[in-house]
Amino acid sequence: MTLDRREFMLTTGAGALVGCSSGGEAPAPEQAAAPAPTFSKPLGAQLYTLRFILPDNTEKILKDLAAIGYTEVEVLQNDYPGQAELIRQAGLKAVSMHLFAGLVTGMMGDADPPQKTVEEAAQFAKSEGLSYLVMPYLPQDQRGSNLDHYKAFAAKLNQAGEVAKAAGLGFAYHNHAFEFEPMEGSTPFATLLAETDPGLVQLELDVFWVSVTGNDPVSILGQQSGRVPLVHLKDKAPETPQQYKEGVDKTAFREVGNGSLDFAAILKACEQAGVQHYFVEQDQTSGDPLASLRQSYEHIRGLEV
Repeated sequence: MTLDRREFMLTTGAGALVGCSSGGEAPAPEQAAAPAPTFSKPLGAQLYTLRFILPDNTEKILKDLAAIGYTEVEVLQNDYPGQAELIRQAGLKAVSMHLFAGLVTGMMGDADPPQKTVEEAAQFAKSEGLSYLVMPYLPQDQRGSNLDHYKAFAAKLNQAGEVAKAAGLGFAYHNHAFEFEPMEGSTPFATLLAETDPGLVQLELDVFWVSVTGNDPVSILGQQSGRVPLVHLKDKAPETPQQYKEGVDKTAFREVGNGSLDFAAILKACEQAGVQHYFVEQDQTSGDPLASLRQSYEHIRGLEV
């Protein structure tokens, strides 16, 4: 939402001479309205956005990302060990790391992450100077069909949060759409919030997925003020249907400012809710993902909040 700008006239106590004989006051010049403040907090990028091009020329792409103006990144557990030094050399700060879900749920399957436990991941993240571990996604085959299942999952989130806290890190859960599907008179989202300790488990709110479900990111941010240190910023195509599944059309993912979400209102709500880190993410792009990240960055920087 664009804020109204205040306009005012600059008046003076002493008159300006007109010619050499008038002695009357010249009209006070009109001063342009002071510009409304634009969003100036540090911006980060979730490197998942660059997953298809980053392996080919990691050093250059990270430097290009920093040249856009991004100062922070969110990394993936499997990729970060090989990227860490290049991220630092590019002048970027790795803030948070998305974990393999199985480290939290105990269902690893064939996954072979660099760190095999939450404890190992926390120790590694702390040694690298990161601040947060994030549970990024609950796989479909691990979701169950009742709220008791989510209560059990919440207990595992609390356990992971305890490990992160002991290492001096924060721990957050990243939402998608399924958490908002009505279930037994409530939702998995409400159950997870009620069953997790806010001192151990915080939120990384993805505003796109909140909106896909028909919910308002601004309202959710207000309701969870103080519990959302991290956000994912991505826009949504106007024609995207309301749903609770992740199978949205690839074209639903848009650059910030190229969709239907009100990011001026969202960013203002983020500030009021105490968000500390803002990550631009775009799951799918129609062209160069780095160009999409640039477009989102420039739009955000121009928003009046």
